[in-house]
Amino acid sequence: MKLAQPVSGWNCLKVLPLTLGFLSLTLLSPALAQEKMLRTLTVSGRGTENVATSLTLVRLGVEAQGKTADAAQQEAASRSSAVVALLRSRKVDKLETTGINLNPNYRYDNGKQTLIGYIASNTVSFRIATEKAGPLLDEAVKAGATRIDGVSFIATDEAIAVAQKQALREATTEAQQQADVVLGALNLTRKEVVSIQVNGAFAPPPPVPVNYKFAAPQAEAASTPVVGGEQQVEASVTLQISY
Repeated sequence: MKLAQPVSGWNCLKVLPLTLGFLSLTLLSPALAQEKMLRTLTVSGRGTENVATSLTLVRLGVEAQGKTADAAQQEAASRSSAVVALLRSRKVDKLETTGINLNPNYRYDNGKQTLIGYIASNTVSFRIATEKAGPLLDEAVKAGATRIDGVSFIATDEAIAVAQKQALREATTEAQQQADVVLGALNLTRKEVVSIQVNGAFAPPPPVPVNYKFAAPQAEAASTPVVGGEQQVEASVTLQISY
């Protein structure tokens, strides 16, 4: 039987460095991994931009009473047709019917309920340039409108789109500035943007005004003044930044 040869001193010297090298890599791996861990800061910025309104959204109502449901509805339909014909002749935008209602009309005497007829109403909505809204409302009254169910002001779609882009720029700049302030206070340096989240860029809907009933039109009454204002467009951006 052949006996195993003893390891020579030279072979031991060759094996030892390899073993130490493997141990060194094993011990340094967690440290290297920690250095490669990405440190990030998450910040959010908000931007707002005001844009002048140039369009008026209007909801007009026609209300009529009758002894019977059919009589009330026919009267409301006749007046509504006249109002719609006027609006079409003035080339208003986005004209549509938004409500048709018919309700019984009761009289109450000493707690007793008596049906005296019916109330019918039709409602339409449309959009028109603000400078034309006042005279058109006066004409609508003469044509048969009896209520304003809503008047609000908005900017054009093109103006809102431009304002949205500017609001996004402002939100992004604000988020970066916040990161610089925080990291600067900690003697750290902002590196690169790791992720971007656009939380929104929108124009809040205009408030809904209170209903208003027209008084009987007067021959020499002044034109109804309609004055627009500004619409605010908002945007929010969240950035994750490494340092």
